[in-house]
Amino acid sequence: MIKRFGKIYVILSGIFMCLALPLHSEELEYKYELGGMTGGSFYLGDANYSGMFKNMNIMGGVVWRYNFNPRMVLKTNLAMARISGDTAGGENKFPGGDTDFSRTIYDLGVQFEYNFFAYGEGTGYKRTHRLTPYIMGGIGATFAPEPLESVFTPNIAVGVGAKYKLAPRLNLGCELSFRMTFSDKLDVTKSDAPILEDPYDIKSSGMKNKDSYSFFAIFLTYDLSPKYRECNN
Repeated sequence: MIKRFGKIYVILSGIFMCLALPLHSEELEYKYELGGMTGGSFYLGDANYSGMFKNMNIMGGVVWRYNFNPRMVLKTNLAMARISGDTAGGENKFPGGDTDFSRTIYDLGVQFEYNFFAYGEGTGYKRTHRLTPYIMGGIGATFAPEPLESVFTPNIAVGVGAKYKLAPRLNLGCELSFRMTFSDKLDVTKSDAPILEDPYDIKSSGMKNKDSYSFFAIFLTYDLSPKYRECNN
């Protein structure tokens, strides 16, 4: 009986050591992050050529990340935002006079992120950092179902950001991204408004002279699914 309890004690001790060692002697990595983001959105196009952060509106959404390693990440986002613009007071004069617009857009995107520093808790032998800047790039789709004409277009996203590990499984960050679309109709919402789609009748191809929009977002995510839990004893 004593030998049996001794074996059970050894087995239980080994299990608890396996559970405890990664939390104290080794930094634990997680496969996924899931969370939300909120912030501002603004538009760049015929009704706003170069005014960064002009006519700022609200945006929000959800974000999911797959962490390949502490430096490389695959991210997916689904966001809803308002964009607006106004030609009044601008340098360019449009045929038919000034106009303005406002509409809701939905953005679904996939981006690759690269952390400048290995991101983690900042403990253990891996020499990770709790704070790191990063760059991102990817592709996505934009859908604008507002009045007059619905718009669906691909987009290309680029951006920069920074993230900070608040706790072992909690991440806080901010990101500025630009979504460049293949459409010149995001600012077309009124049937009686001056034409903002090729207003000077200058045809273009690809992404030239097309509409774009930007997000300045603050996000909070929670780590899910440990990559491994290995006993080193």
